Amino acid sequence: MRIHCKVVAIAVCFGVFLLLYFLGGNTADDPLLKEVVEEEAEENANSSPSPSDLGRNVAAKFARKSSGNRPEETLQGRKEAKSVNRGAGGNAKSKQRAYVGRPVTKRARAEDVMHLAVVACGNRLDETLTMVKSALLFSLKKIKFHIFAEDPLAPRFEEKLKQWPRSISAKFQYSIYPITFSVGNAEEWKKLFKPCAAQRLFLPVILKDVDSLLYVDTDVLFLRPMDDMWSLFKAFNSSQLAAMAPEHEVPKIGWYSRFARHPFYGVTGVNSGVMLMNLTRIRSTLFKNSMIPSGLSWEDLLHPLYQKYKNHITWGDQDLLNIIFHYNPECLFIFPCQWNYRPDHCMYGSNCKGAEEEGVSILHGNRGVYHDDKQPAFKVVYDAIRDFPFEDNMFQSLFYPIQAKFLDTVNTLCGRIPQVFLKQIEKTMRRVFEDTVVHHMRRHK
Repeated sequence: MRIHCKVVAIAVCFGVFLLLYFLGGNTADDPLLKEVVEEEAEENANSSPSPSDLGRNVAAKFARKSSGNRPEETLQGRKEAKSVNRGAGGNAKSKQRAYVGRPVTKRARAEDVMHLAVVACGNRLDETLTMVKSALLFSLKKIKFHIFAEDPLAPRFEEKLKQWPRSISAKFQYSIYPITFSVGNAEEWKKLFKPCAAQRLFLPVILKDVDSLLYVDTDVLFLRPMDDMWSLFKAFNSSQLAAMAPEHEVPKIGWYSRFARHPFYGVTGVNSGVMLMNLTRIRSTLFKNSMIPSGLSWEDLLHPLYQKYKNHITWGDQDLLNIIFHYNPECLFIFPCQWNYRPDHCMYGSNCKGAEEEGVSILHGNRGVYHDDKQPAFKVVYDAIRDFPFEDNMFQSLFYPIQAKFLDTVNTLCGRIPQVFLKQIEKTMRRVFEDTVVHHMRRHK
């Protein structure tokens, strides 16, 4: 009997051993693990990490691969913004800084693509191309540009973008769309504020295959990687589906708090020139409003909202967005003023503390300041980026010219605080230099 029991025990142990052996073999053939191991091997082709370090790196990368990083998946699972930006309080708090401006140091994966939308009509071709150029100069991951343009501008965009060097064109993709409005009178929408500006309201309806994007006006310039702005999606809580900056930091001199004849978000309203949009969430949400108790989808809301308030709005589509988020404050994330820095932040005295501390991240030259002499500090930055030759040394051909020309603006209200304009762009250039030159040299030692 004892011999029989021993035979059974030995057989069971042998069976378990075989099962573990085959399971181990299948795991080794896992394509996801294989991809991570191959990527790690490529990164360390010219170095000699210890086996324990290599194992830790592979395990960490395997975990990141398994979890995925699509914007919608990331947003749905995040509970990070527990106390940030709840309700209609609106203005950025100090707790928010844990999320805002977090540098993106991880090197971009090939499948990571950020989406950026812009609407260009009239004489905005050069301004739009300068914005696109600023995004490409500093960003780490690839960008897909969604350019909405009037018919005469479309072929000119094609022509200009195809002239850019191959090293730059490898960093982006683009699609050009006609100006279209899915509801209401197209001519009315076109004339709502600036030519075609209302097109941004229809992005969730038109770009049905895009999960999330950043919308910017044509007069926007990136002074740091767009990747850093894109990372703010991770700070959204489960109800938030868009993000904007306050229209003003000081209610006593803010436009909405003094003059608005319609509902608006928070204390000072929001500015829509730079706007993160989770299109998937926008398409699936019923928005509270003052017209129908049960709520309306985004597409069904736009036209009746315009009809109700068209005689009371001044800033067109931005006013409609303020009305929407007045009734749905829980849907909006507020980011600080350095991500949408406008002449209003310095022409009445410096009132953007985030920019004073960190520098401007995104420069928004509204009021036409890139093209006149009213705010030369803004024009200096715009001219330098517009005229910068691709593939030149950025310190010599971009940063130093900006720095030198700022000496001529110190007698102006915005020019007297040059560190606000220069601090972030200098940091960004150092990061670009480290990522391209230093890392490249280390790999080829």
